[in-house]
Amino acid sequence: MTVEPLFRKANFYETDQMGIIHHSNYIRWFEEARIDFMEQKGFGYEKCVSAGVDFALLSLSCEYKSMVRFGDAVLIKARVTEIKSSRMTVEYEITDARSARLCTVGKTSHCFLDSVKQRPVSLKKALPEVYEMFLQSVRELK
Repeated sequence: MTVEPLFRKANFYETDQMGIIHHSNYIRWFEEARIDFMEQKGFGYEKCVSAGVDFALLSLSCEYKSMVRFGDAVLIKARVTEIKSSRMTVEYEITDARSARLCTVGKTSHCFLDSVKQRPVSLKKALPEVYEMFLQSVRELK
């Protein structure tokens, strides 16, 4: 199943004094794209939490290639690039929707937690259908 990139317009409130998107907003955009990715795959974040599994952020990196300004339209592509029973890695690309210019690349790593006890859990055991969904996404990259 092909996942479409998230289309987003840059809002004025997301800019800094220079009129470009403040660096902290890219991290929010990554989260929006990751949640959209899961929804497109058919098992959204809220459904996972309701089923007992939450996602904790372990690390993130973000590299800015070119500026995004107020009013620019961007496409945010999220893809799971690594999955283990207790962790996953998601990579992101933000491109200008009109020119396809690469604006930002990033990566987040997450562990899976029991949403009640807040303790590490094996996604493979707790929600095997979600684990398989992510595993299939990794396989599609090869």
